[in-house]
Amino acid sequence: MGAPIISLQNVSLTLKGNAGNVNIIKNISLDINKGESIGLIGPSGSGKSSLLMLAGGLEKPSSGEIKILDQLITGLSEDRLSKLRQNNIGVVFQSFHLIPTLTALENVATPLEISSSKKPAEYAMKALDRVGLLKRADHYPSQLSGGEQQRVALARAYVSNPKILLADEPTGNLDEENTKAIVDLLFELKDEQETTLFLVTHSRELAKKCDRIIKIRDGKLQ
Repeated sequence: MGAPIISLQNVSLTLKGNAGNVNIIKNISLDINKGESIGLIGPSGSGKSSLLMLAGGLEKPSSGEIKILDQLITGLSEDRLSKLRQNNIGVVFQSFHLIPTLTALENVATPLEISSSKKPAEYAMKALDRVGLLKRADHYPSQLSGGEQQRVALARAYVSNPKILLADEPTGNLDEENTKAIVDLLFELKDEQETTLFLVTHSRELAKKCDRIIKIRDGKLQ
């Protein structure tokens, strides 16, 4: 087996709070292998989302080393780090994070336009078709249901064929029916594109679909 696609070595994250420093992540080491799916579970406030953000280079650690695709990111300039993320990492959030003034199609095309990809609209249409929303391409987020918005968010995350997908409570705002549909779609896309999936969830049922479940409590892996 080659080098892990994501590797954290002795990583800590300390943030300044009103009452002084708060230790969010405490000396965590974790390797995630290519093509693997990881379900990260733990109580609210345990550091799940912070660990996910660190693993994707979206948060800088206070100490320790992080490698993505065998590249040490802890010393990279913001510009180079941004390029690394742009070319290799897709992210899906609980609250969708769609741009309200853009249509579904424009939202999905945005990462392609940022990376100066050719034919962004064409690829965005294909991605929307894959998540079953081609007929809603011209609709704005406010005109879409929660389930539809999360499908658009999935299409946007996968449109650039990322090697890694980070999903932070992707079903947290959805009802049971939409949750099942989004989960099925998430794992179908993961398998189709052979993506590495790092997933934060409160749901044990969802975590059980992953190759490996990791538990975090009070900033430490259990």
